[in-house]
Amino acid sequence: MTVSTIENRDDLLSYLNAAMALEHATIPPYLTAYYSIHSGTNSDAAHIIRVIAVEEMLHLTLVANVLNAIGGEPDLTRPGFVPSYPAYLPDGENDFTVDLRPFSPDAVETFCKIERPGQAPGAGSRLMTTSNSATPLLSSPTAEGMRYYSIGEFYEEIIEGLEKVAAGNPALFCGNPARQVGPESFYSGGGTVIVVSDLDSARQALRLIADQGEGLDSGLYDASGELAHYYRFRQLQLGRYYQVGDHPDAPSGPLLSISWDDVYDVKVNARLADYPTGSELARVARDFNADYGAFLALLTKAFNGQPGVFEEAVWEMFRLRDAFNRLVCNPLPGSDGLHAAPTFEIPAEAGPNPQTPPGAGETTQAVTR
Repeated sequence: MTVSTIENRDDLLSYLNAAMALEHATIPPYLTAYYSIHSGTNSDAAHIIRVIAVEEMLHLTLVANVLNAIGGEPDLTRPGFVPSYPAYLPDGENDFTVDLRPFSPDAVETFCKIERPGQAPGAGSRLMTTSNSATPLLSSPTAEGMRYYSIGEFYEEIIEGLEKVAAGNPALFCGNPARQVGPESFYSGGGTVIVVSDLDSARQALRLIADQGEGLDSGLYDASGELAHYYRFRQLQLGRYYQVGDHPDAPSGPLLSISWDDVYDVKVNARLADYPTGSELARVARDFNADYGAFLALLTKAFNGQPGVFEEAVWEMFRLRDAFNRLVCNPLPGSDGLHAAPTFEIPAEAGPNPQTPPGAGETTQAVTR
């Protein structure tokens, strides 16, 4: 049996904060690929990526609910919460980097690696030695120099830690129920927000995340019958939709049409330093980062006693479309014809209580491409 790295509530708080950072870290890459697609093209791929991005918001919310249930305080504005890309997200025996890149075979391959099922070969193999100089996002918060075999194993460690700490601390689930985000606030994509109040609901929430992403325990489909994220991305590689009963490597459903040319070739991992000083593009890139920081602050408010604003935060993520388009539609000077893209370098002044972002008080509605 693997040695536990979670001994007390503080360890749990560290792990759950790391889980929130991990779940969020996939959103900028997915959004960059999504908005690099020319409007009106690649509808199959755009739909798959968009729904998965929204479901990553669901995962983020589920972790926040577990964190709140044990008296934690979610903070998406803390320094380092948004990684500097390329970022390490180890999966299986190999490390790979996650980049901000346009929709492409390389991007889809990375997405599959992020979501790939990865059950450790044995109980003692859940933790592995970190083999690169960068700190991976899937590293253990309490065991220095160690990382997890996969996202699924990372969540299994948290579940076992919750069980262990709860057994010795009957008052572990002491959080204010009013801080829980409920299913009435989240209705896009598959899955349902789970209100966490005890060990059983915490386990249910965390297993939903692992199953929906990897399909680790349920095969192609999660417990609610939704195709796992990994297999949704595999459809883009294999060119067909899955049907019930299909082998994982042989979908037999309708053809899935992709045009890799109908994409803005944005600069991979663009940085503010790449933009000409004083240029309009530089201003738009800075404004985007400020708006994204405000979006994270809105989520932080939703997770800290104002769950009613969560629905607005979900759609705020897609209101960033216009700012995305102002960048990706334009060539980046000095980049050999590559196009501009958001950099997700969040300004330091983006704290937990900035001004409400523009448009946040308006009536929300679904955003379509």
